[in-house]
Parts: sequence; structure tokens; C-alpha cells
Amino acid sequence: MARIAVIGAGLGAMAAAARLAVAGHRVAVYERTDTYGGALRRLEREGFAFDTGPGLLPLPAVYRDLFVKTGKEPLEACVELVQVDPSSHHVFADGTRVPLPNASRAGVVSALDAALGPAAAQRWGDFLVRARETWDRTRRPLLEEPLWPDWQVLAGREPYPAVPHRKLLRTRTAGTLAEVAAWELRDPRLASLLEGYALEQGLDPRSTPASAAVLPYMEHAFGTWYVRGGMRELARAVYERCLARRVEFRFGAEVTGVLEKDGRVAGVEFTEGASPGGGSGSGSGAVAEADHVIAGVTPGLLDRLTRGARVRGEGEVVGRFGTASRLTVLLALRGGRPEGTPHRTVVHTRDREAELESLFGSPAGLPAHPTVTVLRPDDPALVPDADHEAVTLTSAVPAGTAGPGLDAHAQTMISAAERAVPGLRDRLLYSEVRTPDDIAEATGAEGGAVPVPALAAAGGRLLHPSNSTGVPGLWTVGGWSHPGGGLPHAGMSGALVAGLIVEGPGFRGSQ
Repeated sequence: MARIAVIGAGLGAMAAAARLAVAGHRVAVYERTDTYGGALRRLEREGFAFDTGPGLLPLPAVYRDLFVKTGKEPLEACVELVQVDPSSHHVFADGTRVPLPNASRAGVVSALDAALGPAAAQRWGDFLVRARETWDRTRRPLLEEPLWPDWQVLAGREPYPAVPHRKLLRTRTAGTLAEVAAWELRDPRLASLLEGYALEQGLDPRSTPASAAVLPYMEHAFGTWYVRGGMRELARAVYERCLARRVEFRFGAEVTGVLEKDGRVAGVEFTEGASPGGGSGSGSGAVAEADHVIAGVTPGLLDRLTRGARVRGEGEVVGRFGTASRLTVLLALRGGRPEGTPHRTVVHTRDREAELESLFGSPAGLPAHPTVTVLRPDDPALVPDADHEAVTLTSAVPAGTAGPGLDAHAQTMISAAERAVPGLRDRLLYSEVRTPDDIAEATGAEGGAVPVPALAAAGGRLLHPSNSTGVPGLWTVGGWSHPGGGLPHAGMSGALVAGLIVEGPGFRGSQ
């Protein structure tokens, strides 16, 4: 039985903790805040409840697997999963509206045929065939296996089978998502649809590799789900599974250093009001010995915790990502949610190029016409009664954005959302704004940056540091390590770290 110290109580860290506890190890989690869940937080006010982090769950199979492997109760016995249908409702700049069904590629093509015409639908259907090939090529190395030692193979090869494009006697193939949209889809609404998947992750489609085609493919093929009571309920279920497996939690315990002895990890030092054994402590300078340390933190913070030790191996990839954050506006509305209202509506910008230049140009700023995602859950647990509605708006903003400009931008988002929620301002009781600073406080990410999922090509810019490190016994987990950001990716990182510790360096992921 090994002693394992886990830094942070995000979803990836807790997933690793539960799996390792089941394997017979003694696991203690040290969390600097007063609660678990990382970005999965909840705000409650006047009978309303809102998710302040991710609002939907892709690939629930990741957490189904976690619950199967860590106990007798399956995920559905601990939370109620609801398939969102339509998966998304899109409002384009020209006023066109398209509902896209959940987990049905054929249904998506049919919906686009009805709204945009057969030619546009055929092009999207052909694109999904190529996206599926990209998924088949990248699924295992990017999601299910530890990062390859020869990760440069993933960095240099574009797995998307782009269609040759001929112009002015030159033949080219798309290398970015924006080029796929322009050369293969050839419809401004389809372009907005495709590029919106990158923007939702905080990525600039003009520089995002074409391999990001897997993002819409995953949604169309595997569906989108909501957790009844709010996404915070998923964090609660994982936390309670950890407790049932005798994982120990220390809240308000900030790890200040990772200890080494004889060339390998030896434990952590931390500050809190209680000692590692559960009694009263000094509140500073406490030490917990450990055979393994799992860090669910950003690469920059890990470097500081290891005091400059060589955390990464020679030539190890260090992803250069995480420049975008999110602004979230929580709206309490009078009047009930109309029957048949889509759970998720994406209101696309009226000027995509201006939006991208504002967000990703130099200097970065706030767009005048942002793309806004509107979430309107059909969930009585979120409202005081049936005569009220809780609505959440999200939009990408540059990481580190602060100041009074965010309040004005929140009003711009509300104006955009009125295209999806008629009479919104007349129904408004109050609003709450969650900024990048709030994300930074919850997750520890500098500037409130939001990690992106791992993607192939682009010189490795969107690959993430390996779960193993240059220090024996030190591992990384969560959105800032392989396989990257997003709830399913966090759960996958926990499975990978647990597998590497239990089975050793020969572990090659799930089969």
C-alpha cells in the first residue's frame, strides 16, 4: 500500500484518487479552497441556483467507467443524467435558426437540409465523414493512452483528410479549422457553426488545426448530457465516491512545495489549520510524507512547487495554450420556462472576423458582437417555483480581463441573448457576473485561463504535458496535463494516472 498525496480536488484529481483508493492505496487530497470540484461550482441566491462552470457533460461514458471501476453503484444511481435534445439550437447572423438533434449525425444533416438546403447539408455530411476519420486516427493517442514518448509524431502530422482546394493554379489543403470552413463548407452559416466549436474552447479557428474537426464529431456522434440539479451534482457524486473509498480530504490546505529525497518524490509541505493526522496543527510548515504525489495544477504552479526541479523529461512537450477565459452572466427571470424551449442556444456573432480579431489579436480585447451560449435548463431544482427561470450566458474573453469593461460586456451579452430569449430584459429580476478572476480563484489558473482539449498537429501547440514527469513518483492530472481540458478529458487524465501508478510505465491505457 503506497501513500499518495493529491494536490487539488478538481474532477481529474478526484477521479485518480478514487481509482487509487480502490486499488488499495492510502490517498489524501490537499485542496487550497474550502470545497471540491475545481471549476464545477454553484451560486445560490433567492431560491435560484446556477452552475458557474461547465453547464453540460459530453462523453458521460468516462464517468460511467469511473463509477463502475470504483464501486457497486453506477453513475446513474448517484446522479440523474438527462440527454439534451436538441443538442443545440443555433441562431445565425442572418436570422436563420437551426435545431441540431442529439447524438444523431444523420439527424443533424437532415436538420441542416431543412434549414440551409440540400447542398449545404451534403457538404456538412461529407465533412463529418472526414471528421470521423480524424477521430479514428487520434482517439487512442490523444485520449486513451499516456502521451507517447515520441509525441512529435502527433505534433507534426495533420490527421484531418482535407479535400484539395485549387485556386489560381495552386492546389492547397486546409490546415486550420477556418480553412476547412472556407474551402470545404463554403457557407457562412456552416462556417459559423464549425468555428463556434473552436471558440467555445477558447481557440482561434484561424490558427486551430483542422484536427479540431473531432469537436463537432464528438457532439454529433456521442451526444450532450445534463445532470439534474446542475453540473455541481457530478462533482458531489465523485467526491462522495472518494469518501466511500476512504479518500481523506484536507480543505483549506495549500500545498507550498513538493518534497524530494534521493532523486524521487517524498511528499508535500502545506499550510492548514490541522495536521496530516487529523489533530490540531501549527497552521504552517506541515509535512505529509508520500510515495507518490499527483498534482492537479497548472504547469507554472508545478514548477514553483518543485522549486525549479526538472519536472519534464528531455524534449517534453509543454503546451502553449490557455490564453482565453470565459465571462458568465447568471440571470434570474420572472415567468416560467416556455414548453419546448431548447436547453442550449448558440447566438452567433454578427461579425465573426471582428470578434476573432478582438479576442485573439494584439492587444486582445472584448468584441462588440460576441458569440453567446444561452443555457435554459428544464430543472425545477434551479428555481424557486414554476413561475421563474434560471438562465446562464457564457462568452469567450481573453484570460486576465478585469475591470469595469466586463460589466458593460455582460450587458452586450444580454442584448445578444435577446435573440434567443424574447423579452429577456423585461423579465429580469437580477443578474450576477462571474469573471476570469472568479475562475482563477476557483481553479488557481492564472488569469482565469480555461484549458483546452488536446489536439494533434500545429507543432504540438495544443498537446499537453505528460502525466508522468522527470521526477520519479510525481504525476500530473487534470485539464492542464494530458489529455487536456474539459470534463471528459479530466476524467480520462485521472484514469491514466491511476493506471500508470498501479500498472507501471508499461501501462498503455484502456483496451
